[in-house]
Amino acid sequence: MTNYPENTLPALQHAINVGAQMIEFDVQLSADSVMVIMHDNTVDRTTNGTGEVSALTFAQLRALDAGSRKSASFTGTRIPTFEEVLDIMPANIWLNCHLKGGAPVGRAAALLVHKKGRKAQAFLACGEEAGAAARAVVPDILICNAETKYRTNDAMYVQATIDMHASFIQLVVTKDSGARKPLVEQLKRNDVKVNFFMAKETSELPYLYDLGIDFVLVNDMDLFIPVAARLGIKPVKPIYK
Repeated sequence: MTNYPENTLPALQHAINVGAQMIEFDVQLSADSVMVIMHDNTVDRTTNGTGEVSALTFAQLRALDAGSRKSASFTGTRIPTFEEVLDIMPANIWLNCHLKGGAPVGRAAALLVHKKGRKAQAFLACGEEAGAAARAVVPDILICNAETKYRTNDAMYVQATIDMHASFIQLVVTKDSGARKPLVEQLKRNDVKVNFFMAKETSELPYLYDLGIDFVLVNDMDLFIPVAARLGIKPVKPIYK
């Protein structure tokens, strides 16, 4: 979120408020195995601290200020846990849970999604190791294939996604629609929803929707939501159970 500190509760709440169809956030484990929301491997860029997330305990992470680097108005904003994020989410938007790490975070994330009753709307965007570990403990957990080893080879990426029976794929980098259209159609025939990471200009939206993309990831919701609405993609009014 352009105007909010990324991967924080204020940013996620704003995305809910403006009508996001899907919200993406990053999940990784602290040194004491608490699932926290943080994009980078280190806390240096977005907080007043330093060090790798995986080397810091939850207490150490929680003591950091995750808001003031964006704006003084967010001073005191804390790094949230995965559980806290799930607790604020409405029941009618997709939750794109991007896992940072392998089997341990895959297992932990799947178990929490199951415990919180979010399996119908939350999917784990992860590599093959984390996905296999997640399915070992929660067989019907939804997976987005985010394996990095073949993501720049569209044909290989698409086939691997279909073969693993993933529910989502996340395409990257805008490419010629003539080359990608058959692959998107192949995904649709196999009931795979297609995300795109990411649009930087609103002028990209007509091309992406014409290509068959289901969900376009963006940073500036306030800019993109009105344009998407004019193209028939209406904002979601949140529903809470």
